[in-house]
Amino acid sequence: MSRTSTSGQRPPHVLTPSSDNSLIAAWAGGKGKNLHALTVSGFRVPSWSVIGLDVFAEFCRASGLDEQLVRLLTGGRQPKAGQVAEEIARLIEAAPLPERVAEAIALAYRHAGAGAVAVRSSGAQEDGAKHSFAGQFDTFLNIRGLKEVTAHVRRCWASGFSERSLRYRAQRRLPPDAGGVAVIVQRMVAAESSGVLFSADPTTGRTDRHLVSAVYGLGEGLVSGAVDADTVVLDAATGEPLTTVIGDKRERYEAGPGPGCRVRPVAHEHRSAPVLTAAGLARLHEAGVRITACYGAPQDIEWAMAEGTLWILQSRPVTTPAPAPAPEGELRIWDNSNIIESFSGVVSPLTFSFAADTYAKVYDGYARALGVRGEQLREVREWTPHLLGYVHGRVYYNLFHWYRMVRLAPLYPINRRMLEKSLGVAESIPDEIADALQPFTPRSGLSGRFSRLARTTIFATRFLTIRKSVETFHRDFYQAYTIFNNVDYDALPGEETYRRFRRLQRELIEKWGPMQALDATILLSVGLLALLTRSWLPEAPEWFTWAAAAPGGAVESAEPVRALRELADRARADEDIRCLLEHTPESDSYRALREAGHTRFLDAVDAYIADYGYRSPDELKLEVPDLYENPAGLFTLLRDALSDTGAGGAPERGGEVDAYLDEHLRGPRRLLYERVRHKARTALADRERLRFCRTRAFGAAKRMLRALGRDLARAGAIKVWDDVFMLRLEEIGGAYEGMIVHTELRELVALRRRRLAVDTGLHAPSRFTTRGAPYWSGNLDRAGWTGGPAVRSGTRELRGTPCCPGVAEGPAVVTDTPRDIGGGVLVTYRTDPGWVAALSSAAALVIERGSPLTHVAVVARELGIPTVVRVENLTTEIRTGTPLRVDGAAGTVTVLADPPDDGTTATEDSPGTERHP
Repeated sequence: MSRTSTSGQRPPHVLTPSSDNSLIAAWAGGKGKNLHALTVSGFRVPSWSVIGLDVFAEFCRASGLDEQLVRLLTGGRQPKAGQVAEEIARLIEAAPLPERVAEAIALAYRHAGAGAVAVRSSGAQEDGAKHSFAGQFDTFLNIRGLKEVTAHVRRCWASGFSERSLRYRAQRRLPPDAGGVAVIVQRMVAAESSGVLFSADPTTGRTDRHLVSAVYGLGEGLVSGAVDADTVVLDAATGEPLTTVIGDKRERYEAGPGPGCRVRPVAHEHRSAPVLTAAGLARLHEAGVRITACYGAPQDIEWAMAEGTLWILQSRPVTTPAPAPAPEGELRIWDNSNIIESFSGVVSPLTFSFAADTYAKVYDGYARALGVRGEQLREVREWTPHLLGYVHGRVYYNLFHWYRMVRLAPLYPINRRMLEKSLGVAESIPDEIADALQPFTPRSGLSGRFSRLARTTIFATRFLTIRKSVETFHRDFYQAYTIFNNVDYDALPGEETYRRFRRLQRELIEKWGPMQALDATILLSVGLLALLTRSWLPEAPEWFTWAAAAPGGAVESAEPVRALRELADRARADEDIRCLLEHTPESDSYRALREAGHTRFLDAVDAYIADYGYRSPDELKLEVPDLYENPAGLFTLLRDALSDTGAGGAPERGGEVDAYLDEHLRGPRRLLYERVRHKARTALADRERLRFCRTRAFGAAKRMLRALGRDLARAGAIKVWDDVFMLRLEEIGGAYEGMIVHTELRELVALRRRRLAVDTGLHAPSRFTTRGAPYWSGNLDRAGWTGGPAVRSGTRELRGTPCCPGVAEGPAVVTDTPRDIGGGVLVTYRTDPGWVAALSSAAALVIERGSPLTHVAVVARELGIPTVVRVENLTTEIRTGTPLRVDGAAGTVTVLADPPDDGTTATEDSPGTERHP
């Protein structure tokens, strides 16, 4: 827009939303062009005008700056960029302002409302497709009065030649002349919240997500980096939040009485609250979609919220690094599912290598037990050593190999679905991928059909006789285990301990392979039971199948809970013992009991440890001491059990299942259902027995490997005995077999301790994919391995998989160790078999990961404790002390009230949950 001056001459261009497109394109600069496009497209943009590029040109001509600028920018001997910038700024500040230029500035200020305004530079080449010039030119907020506006217009002109902009142009081999600077004068918005919306990920260029940053007040706190903003990642298609990180937001920037901003503190209760509501995020997402469509490319959008209105302040193209080439190589899916029941968090290299070796031996034996031979067996041995992965210190299922393993048995479609339920995986893999996964290359023709028939016949035989096989294995196992367990390995030479360890692998572990037919039996029988339930009992609740399959009776894995209750009853009956346990540190309890003369009670404690000493938290992690080595953990659980107000004595649910079946299923269908149900129940009971065998086998191995660590330390191969956990199993073997130089071990230990210290601080995703070698080609960066915990969103109800019906209320106890439950709701990211004793004092059990077939979930059903598993973001959302209602039938966890304001957070309550994914 233009007007005629009092002298009759046409002033330079002052542009407004009604200006012609040709004038905007010629004189408005990059920001000005974008403001015009936003305004004419119907977006809410605060009123604005632009002091055109030609205004600056006339200012230079009339004041005689032209020649001086040319000399400074292109003259012979060049001074430093900083000196040039200072000199140009001084010249622009001191030059007289021509009347027509002054009229243009006054006109622009009136068009913007003549109140508090933002004065923004708009470079000729700014916000372009090739060069953004982002952050190179100046913006000034809360400018009032024509005199101040004029002074800050001069500063915007000078910023076109600032040191940073000159260096920016030199780095990109652009001419030093900035092409002039237009200046936007825009009405200030009294923003309640402000921020930036990227309609594509600015770091990767991914267009399937939007990134929102938000602060209270004006956006200056965000732009300057002074305020820790909220960050929300939205699904680009739906607008649903994918991740939310709540910033600290200790301060907010507001317009002050003079130029610039004033800083005010944010109330404590607002710092941890999200700046934007769900409705606000939805409006931003909608605006982002529309603006991106308007420009035809992803945008970097500045916005503000004021009195319910979303204002768009400016928009520019998102500048991203060149996309990395798509990775090539084999696709792998990594999922921690219920493997974290056995190996939680960061584990030592020794634990992983021993576990991976054990899994390889066991499933190789399983394949041979099903009659796999020759070339097919060689193909199986290509993937059995890699059933587990070790990524930044965490153990993951290499998921495709587990589908291959399941396919060794018949009825793959049923077994595949039950595998996913038993592992607790969050999502199924596509059918076309699942159907293509084979344990070995299938044979064609008659030989292929005969091979499949032979495996099916062998499996059917093992399916029908599995109970007898389990009894035989159980008997033989304990005969061998008794020999291995009753040895003082520290008294033996290291070479002898190593030989016995190798025997343990052969006699206890390698013979385990045929017993994997039991897991296949569970998958098949529970899968058939679920199929019959869906077909014949379509109205049955979701928890029904799991309750129907519950073993019932005296499940061996529940024995530690019952034994602990008996110990607690004995302590409760003796006031002196009870007082001592409640007021003595766990580490001193055993000694205090002995000094107080409570020998009969200590005999009962010793008997518990003798029977269940290997059954302790993280019992399969070799680096974690068991109750034999450190009985303090038992006294922690015992002290909690003394004040047991939990639901541990609730009736088991078999009666409810039987009553439901009596009412809804009769005749031949009922007979068949009960036959399948009996098979599932006995198989699950037998699995719990074998879990105890596994615990004891690992316990014996733990004793041996600890003794080997002490032997290596005495020999000087490692500095201290527990350095052995930083070694891999094959390296320990190499030390005793003469395949590795002892001095190498110390270097390996130091390297791995440093690596694990870094790994411990990483956020570990629960599931991710890679192509080719996992650590190469940016695989793990794309997978979401980052530092720092996730943050609460404030939801009041979470949903998971119903596991054991019943309703319980109580305060949440968010923990990564089985302790301090005291009748509350046990909330955890994962459990392991050593947690069963903690169930005696829990009103309800809620687990973020795992499945209804995980060990502790099975035991909880036997004890009648309301249980929900697979509750997404559980340990992120719930803090210790939060009053909860758990409905184990509906699979819901309801927050009844806010937790006590003690300054803690979910991540403080549960430091071991590491994210948690």
